[in-house]
Amino acid sequence: MINSNIRIGFIGFGNMGKAICDGLLKADAVDPSKISACARDWEKLLDSTEARGINACMTAAETINQSDLIIVAVKPYLVRQVLEPVRDLLFGKAVVSVAFGCDSAFYEKFLPEEVHLLYMIPNTPVSCGHGILLCEERHSLTEDQLGAFRRIFGVLGDIIFVETDKMTVAGEVASCGPAFAAMFIEALGDAGVKYGLKRDIAYRLAAGMAAGTGALQMESGRHPGELKDEVCSPGGATIRGVAALEEAGFRNALIKALDAIQKK
Repeated sequence: MINSNIRIGFIGFGNMGKAICDGLLKADAVDPSKISACARDWEKLLDSTEARGINACMTAAETINQSDLIIVAVKPYLVRQVLEPVRDLLFGKAVVSVAFGCDSAFYEKFLPEEVHLLYMIPNTPVSCGHGILLCEERHSLTEDQLGAFRRIFGVLGDIIFVETDKMTVAGEVASCGPAFAAMFIEALGDAGVKYGLKRDIAYRLAAGMAAGTGALQMESGRHPGELKDEVCSPGGATIRGVAALEEAGFRNALIKALDAIQKK
């Protein structure tokens, strides 16, 4: 157990809230009895909390009172509506917001200075301990709170701090990227199936390769082009495949995908 004393509360328990909770439980970072959650749909909340052995709360106020660190995981348009009525209960608490687009400046408009806030954009692989936790450099956590945050949430993946004005694009790369990566894995798996591999084996090969290559780049810090070049022997099969990807616009397709997101 990394920290058996801290109590964590989720205000909102949708897909991202559950992904974060699952990652913490899988890593044995927090005792299930120390985790609470509330959500609008009581029956769905009961199903989700009972499956994980955590506490279901009827209201945001109840969740806050049972917690030291609050994770705000409701839809962005609901954040102010949900938190304003209970803002006084947040005095002295550490609040981690995962509502996309709701940064420190947003919360300063309606939360008192005594609330210690960090804006974070996680991605879904946090559920298995291989996520990205993108954090706004500007925050109001105390030194002790930040240390506890790093100690506990570090089990979910790589914690990266960036400037406020880069949070949106960085978040899109990290949080939309899993969809693009999953499409890549599926497509490469389909190619393997086309030439006779069983589908489960093809997906396992493609996913394991993607995970291993990502880990190698993260650990080494080397330019991705170097890793690509090491596999491309002169006149070999890999460089022919790379040439085919270039001809099909592989790189440009990914850049265009981010362009499309930016046009929202």
